[in-house]
Amino acid sequence: MKKILYFFLAASMGITMTSCSNDDDFTSTIFDTNAGAVDTTSATAPFDQWLYDNFVVPYNTEIQYKFNLPASSLDYQLTPADYKKSQLLSHFIKYLFYDVYNKYGGDDFMKKYGPRMFHYIGSAAYAPSTGTETLGYASAGVKITLINVNNMKYWTPETPYTDADMDQLNKDQFHVMHHEFSHILHQTKSYPVAFGQITSGTYQPRDWQKRDSIETHMLGYLTHYGSSATYEDFVETLSCTITDTDYRWMTTIIEACLNGGVKYGDKEAVYELIDSLGIRNFDDPNKVWNKFSIYRESALNEQTKAYDSTRLVPSFHLDEARAKSEVSLKFEKVKEFTSFKDYMNWVQIDKEDKAAGINAILKKISIAQKWHKEKWGLDLFQLRKEVRERQDKVNDFVKNNVTIYDLK
Repeated sequence: MKKILYFFLAASMGITMTSCSNDDDFTSTIFDTNAGAVDTTSATAPFDQWLYDNFVVPYNTEIQYKFNLPASSLDYQLTPADYKKSQLLSHFIKYLFYDVYNKYGGDDFMKKYGPRMFHYIGSAAYAPSTGTETLGYASAGVKITLINVNNMKYWTPETPYTDADMDQLNKDQFHVMHHEFSHILHQTKSYPVAFGQITSGTYQPRDWQKRDSIETHMLGYLTHYGSSATYEDFVETLSCTITDTDYRWMTTIIEACLNGGVKYGDKEAVYELIDSLGIRNFDDPNKVWNKFSIYRESALNEQTKAYDSTRLVPSFHLDEARAKSEVSLKFEKVKEFTSFKDYMNWVQIDKEDKAAGINAILKKISIAQKWHKEKWGLDLFQLRKEVRERQDKVNDFVKNNVTIYDLK
């Protein structure tokens, strides 16, 4: 099809195309072979040289931080990425992404499978029709676009990164990176069909954004977007395992166990998962997962004008439940908990073996972990541990290893 298209374009433009012969007299290139890879006269030359040395040479990867309208989505109103924040993000990508996979996948891993371009956008990207925010996207397994770069906190010695700052960076940038990179990996080596069969009847391609956290986790998904399609579910499982905070994991586990109960053996498996995730300060009484209440949600029945019981909702997601509902709700407190262990003792065992939530999540993580190991030689939980340890040292890393250039 491409050859036919090129022919018609040439014919319409009145171009005569001839083939080469062995008699052609080739001369030296018309390009200046003495020119360097980086334009030294550019105002951004020092940073461009750093990018060339750290991404182009070892990985054949381009960091496209200058605004490129043709490469951007015209569906959104977008703005360029801040120059200094682009530099900081590029250092983070090398330290928290490339170096991590290289450590456990080998020196050639990212050379073979890493993306060939990162494209930075400064602003957020909201879809007016659905009200959803696009955090990033990939193109043909080659380019990863990172959005909302300007929302990053700019590091200074006086304003170092906090845990909250790293959590935001994970949400806006690194979750997207691991998500899109996992797409590249599974398009290279397929994931098991059995993964998509676990919750095959509840994927929702169109209205996934209408689900709240309680419903999403109750159905056996880690994220709303993961419930849109099997392949999105798979990469979300990988990315969440590596980048999600302890808070997100523990609240997900609580909700996934809540409605429908758990199957025999799943309570023990939950504690094994928590241990594998390396949840910190697990017994701290001030953590949300050790200090919360369960409410019974009832929705107004317009026909009977009575409130019908619908589901159980934890206190930390009451506001989200109210916001997502299109009918009047009321909530009645069922029980208060002062530890996660007490909660797990209270959660019912599903004797009819119909529970989806936590059982589905455990199965999905097991399949994803096995695929990572067998196909790529990677330990999913080891990647999480490495990323967290590096994030703990991020202030020392920036202080000792990062130079931010001003425009010349």
